[in-house]
Amino acid sequence: MNKVNIGGVPEHFNLAWYLTLKNGEYKDKNINLRWKDYPGGTGAMTKALRSGEIDMAVILTEGIVKDIIEGNPSKIVQTFVETPLIWGIHVAADSKFKSVEDIKGTRAAISRYGSGSHLMAYINAKNHAWDLKEDLNFEVIKNLDGAIKGLTDEEADYFMWEKFTTKPLVDNGVFRRIDNCPSPWPCFVIAVRQEFIDEHPEDLKTILEIINNTTSDFKSIPSIDKTIANRYEQELDDVQEWLSLTEWSQDVMSEDTLSHVQDQLFDLNIISEKVPYSELIHEI
Repeated sequence: MNKVNIGGVPEHFNLAWYLTLKNGEYKDKNINLRWKDYPGGTGAMTKALRSGEIDMAVILTEGIVKDIIEGNPSKIVQTFVETPLIWGIHVAADSKFKSVEDIKGTRAAISRYGSGSHLMAYINAKNHAWDLKEDLNFEVIKNLDGAIKGLTDEEADYFMWEKFTTKPLVDNGVFRRIDNCPSPWPCFVIAVRQEFIDEHPEDLKTILEIINNTTSDFKSIPSIDKTIANRYEQELDDVQEWLSLTEWSQDVMSEDTLSHVQDQLFDLNIISEKVPYSELIHEI
């Protein structure tokens, strides 16, 4: 049985992987798929792909595009979530900041440089016509727990993270959300190390067939909203809203979409060059 290591954030987007693992669907195909949670997000996963700690990652589009261009020996094999990620912009509950304009020039808490929370701070700044050199400052806080401490202890001023994941912290009076910032592209892709693509093409194809079969019918799974609410400690109304806004994908990201991603990242000086589609994508 071939062992395959895969990583992703411990969030509701990835429940389909948990369900297929729980059902033993990979073992039935002689694949020992091992899931590892990465609470630190994209930056932690790009590092794990580079080191060979994991073979595959369910990862933010902007983060893996940046890291492949910077030498990560991986390729995007398909889009996983087609819809944008809705990033909430959070401050401490008792913070003096009331609006996005108030946080201009203050300290953004980020999990790592090159992470989604880092890159989306640039997108938010661009949306509000800030000076990208003068109005952006960063404090590395590693993960969501670090952000709670960082904002509460005034080590950082605001934090961008997926809106529904942080909603319980808003409800509990830890954070206050002052705005939202949707990503301007499909949010999650599946990235795979080139070595694994070359050496295990049939296993990769099988893994994608299994997960795609589940995500294509995900919303019709009986009581899926209640399952998500219980597992991720979310309010049922919030889960139902999230499900209504979220669409999974079983397709390869188009060249036009990936060009748009690269154009935006290049304009923000997040990437130093744009590369051909074939250097980012591997079509199964």
